[in-house]
Amino acid sequence: MQAEKKETELTTMKFIGAHVSASGGVENAPLNAQAIGANAFALFTKNQRQWVSPPLTERSITLFKERCQQYGFQPEYILPHDSYLINLGHPDAEGLEKSRSAFLDEMQRCEQLGLKFLNFHPGSHLNRISPEACLDRIAESINIVLSKTQGVTAVIENTAGQGSNMGFSFYHLRHIIDRVDDKNRVGVCIDTCHTFTAGYDLNEQYEQVWKELDEVVGWKYLKAIHLNDSKKPLASHVDRHDNIGKGFITPSFFEKLMKDTRFNNIPIILETPDESLWAEEIAWLRGISKD
Repeated sequence: MQAEKKETELTTMKFIGAHVSASGGVENAPLNAQAIGANAFALFTKNQRQWVSPPLTERSITLFKERCQQYGFQPEYILPHDSYLINLGHPDAEGLEKSRSAFLDEMQRCEQLGLKFLNFHPGSHLNRISPEACLDRIAESINIVLSKTQGVTAVIENTAGQGSNMGFSFYHLRHIIDRVDDKNRVGVCIDTCHTFTAGYDLNEQYEQVWKELDEVVGWKYLKAIHLNDSKKPLASHVDRHDNIGKGFITPSFFEKLMKDTRFNNIPIILETPDESLWAEEIAWLRGISKD
């Protein structure tokens, strides 16, 4: 009976955290998340600005798992992010192969750490191939890497559409998912800043935006939220995060999302720029969710 009660509580909760530092080793990420009052977190499992990093040590892997267990962080609410260098839709064969190899390494690190997700930006056509060809390459890249790994879901993050980046339209996400062979190991992460600056009006059309996501992508594919305000206005296609309540997205949007039960039981991750406010933001968001 007690176990059933605990399970019910978990599925009616908001799991809120931030993308915390893993400086000094991945084993430090759970400590940093616990320090800000999080019950979810994101991290880089390697240096995000280098193609190649040393492999994870057995000590780091063991400590990471022990600390996650110690502080109650479950794999379902941990959202690792891949390197910013990776472009799974790269127009050149050499760049594409390099990106695929790096993405495979990232997935294998998640496997080693016992994690269930790998969050990534889909890719860019660099104005050298068509958008559709780029999306097809991204799907092919996902298929290749999923065939070489087990247990980790590829979580595609929507983008603001800055430069030649793909993924700013929900239809881009659907195009990729349609071409992924293993539908059980693909999902999406919706970044609120990216969504807003891509042209989806979260302020005035809250229900319409989520209805469109459900109709175009499918709610079952939503695995996580990146909860960010935006320094830039609606449809600006510029990716500049702001702290909650300081940008162009209204506080009422965040209040609605925190009360919206559709966002229970998935990681909700802050990537807001002033890290000193994370504990305060998490406490405010959690308070709203319980009102």
